Amino acid sequence: MKIQFWGAARTVTGSKHLITTDDNKKILLDCGFFQGRGSETDGLNRQFGFDPASIDYLILSHAHIDHSGSIPNLVKQGFKGDIICTKATLDLCKIMLTDSAHIQENDVKYLNKRRMKVGQELLKPIFTEKDVEQSMKLFVGTNYNLPYTVYEDLQVTFTDSGHILGSAGVNIELRENKKTTKLFFSGDIGRYGGSILRDPQPFPQADYIIGESTYGDRLHSDIIQTEQQLFDVIFNTCITKKGKVIIPAFSLGRTQELVYALDIMSTKKMLPQINVYVDSPLSVNATSIMKNHPECFNEEILEYMKKDANPFGFDNLIYIQDVIESKQLNEHKEPCIIISASGMADAGRIKHHIKNNISDPKNTVLIVGYAEPNSLGGKLRAGNKKVKIFGIEHAVNAEVIIMDSYSAHGDYKEMIRYYACQDPVKVKQLFLVHGEYDVQLNFKEKLREAGFLNITIPEQGDEIELY
Repeated sequence: MKIQFWGAARTVTGSKHLITTDDNKKILLDCGFFQGRGSETDGLNRQFGFDPASIDYLILSHAHIDHSGSIPNLVKQGFKGDIICTKATLDLCKIMLTDSAHIQENDVKYLNKRRMKVGQELLKPIFTEKDVEQSMKLFVGTNYNLPYTVYEDLQVTFTDSGHILGSAGVNIELRENKKTTKLFFSGDIGRYGGSILRDPQPFPQADYIIGESTYGDRLHSDIIQTEQQLFDVIFNTCITKKGKVIIPAFSLGRTQELVYALDIMSTKKMLPQINVYVDSPLSVNATSIMKNHPECFNEEILEYMKKDANPFGFDNLIYIQDVIESKQLNEHKEPCIIISASGMADAGRIKHHIKNNISDPKNTVLIVGYAEPNSLGGKLRAGNKKVKIFGIEHAVNAEVIIMDSYSAHGDYKEMIRYYACQDPVKVKQLFLVHGEYDVQLNFKEKLREAGFLNITIPEQGDEIELY
């Protein structure tokens, strides 16, 4: 068996790892979009390093676009096999991939107006909603902890990784040459003690591990400090400065965490009397799907729901789907909170909200999770005093505050805790993916201290044979 790393190799996005068996079966783990890579992003997402028609099966860890977003393009270019994932991931992909197609079509339309004026070649979206419809016909949903036979010699079992709704660690058992190899792919590793989802679940002993490393060099604040910091940001911006809090947040997971935290504040009569806008059609739909999967919830929120049946709704919370209502938010002068996608601020309505509010010192842009360094969110995280949005430079006069503790990714202690279910001596090789290279080098040393000895940080395109 060989593994070739075609994405999320020494970078965070674009998760794609290709397994080729000894009898030439090809199994792709994830098929994600690259995000925030500047001018090279589009080219990376249009082309694969392999022939999509040659792939026999796709096994998907979860629905985030950097793990699932290239699936319609894979199908468009000839893939016809099963796409195997959890049932919640299947439900989410229906809306998330459709939303991705819609955003592409709108962004291309917006950019083409400017390109037409200067005589540049017009752009086309990477895939359309029709491509998404074709892709969804190939999805197969299964339950956690239930072995699923992909074909006679390959079995996959999903274990809950606690990252987002439906997210899973992928446990693969492959029989070849009268020998069974156990390969584990972490997908993205979630948090312990989160407010909504269950803790990451231990997984069976593996021979090989492909593991994420996003926050391999840092620790998160505890949840009590996080709630107080969120309240302080809202009070200082909306009450003291009479400004707006603009929050780029992924439509799935991060948005619901924030809304739930605000719901608790509202229940405690702590939330100021201001409007909270969730401006993302995808967030509205994702929240609806989340309500349909309480089997993924932890005891804390289930207990809370006994006194508040809807933990994602409160007075002054307004969900916005209509694009006209979204544009009208830019005309509003009163203090408010706007939560909008995407989390890296690289696409969607959030770019317009930042564009219209970034130069006003009364406002705050609150960054609540990882953003690829070259993305708009990444540049704001880095403290850039000027940023380009839709090709036009804007002064960053608004306050930019970073709260990584709302991240759905575990920090390095949480990731090491996740791997504590393994006997590290029995792990022949651990591959670090889904992280920036300097972070991975740091995390590699922490894993060595935990007993893992053979740790590899592959580059994009590296092919490694497993022995």
